[in-house]
Amino acid sequence: MIKFAPILLAVAYAVALYLFSAWRTKRVLDQASTPLRDAELEQLTARMARALDVPKIPVAIYEIEPVNGLAAPDGRIFLTRGFYQKYRSGEVTAAELSSVIAHELGHVALGHTRRRMIDFSGQNAVFVSLVALLLRAIPVIGPLIAVWLANFITSILAARLSRRDEYEADAWASALLIKAGLGTAPQKSLFRKLEALTGHSMAHAPAWLLSHPKTAERIAAIEANEARWGAPPAS
Repeated sequence: MIKFAPILLAVAYAVALYLFSAWRTKRVLDQASTPLRDAELEQLTARMARALDVPKIPVAIYEIEPVNGLAAPDGRIFLTRGFYQKYRSGEVTAAELSSVIAHELGHVALGHTRRRMIDFSGQNAVFVSLVALLLRAIPVIGPLIAVWLANFITSILAARLSRRDEYEADAWASALLIKAGLGTAPQKSLFRKLEALTGHSMAHAPAWLLSHPKTAERIAAIEANEARWGAPPAS
């Protein structure tokens, strides 16, 4: 039991850190967000709500400039003010922005926020175990290099798990958009715009280091799902 103490402490630390982060995120979002009030977007979210057989899909605007959507640990859905402004300026359509809401709903419905706590705890346990293993197996590398290597390996693991969640949320969103009669065309067209909207290019980054799949891979996965489901192809 004693030899597992560092691993158990790492897991406990990760859980405590995640819970604190979730509490802090809720507090920040409560202080810096307002309910979404947009007739066109609300009409589209109402169609998705009917498809889900729920009264309403509440969405709020998080008052920051970066282009993003997020599902809070408590299950609420947010669009950033920067993303909303892209819609207001005509760079993003209402249907495309609705696909973001559908994607974030997917994260909530699939329990990804809870899974992230488990993943984060596991990654901390892996990190501590790897440091100990490296120092024992290759003592000449020293603690700093052992920590760097362990961090590099766990970062790759974290990126892989994050990409898995993104693919799953994409698929859930596709199913909802099809059921709501919106189709996947807005979802795919938004992906083609995202790098320009966010100012972050993934074209030359190694796929195994990315937290999100590359655009072409996400679109290919959506189209593969459509073919498997027998859904009418979206243009």
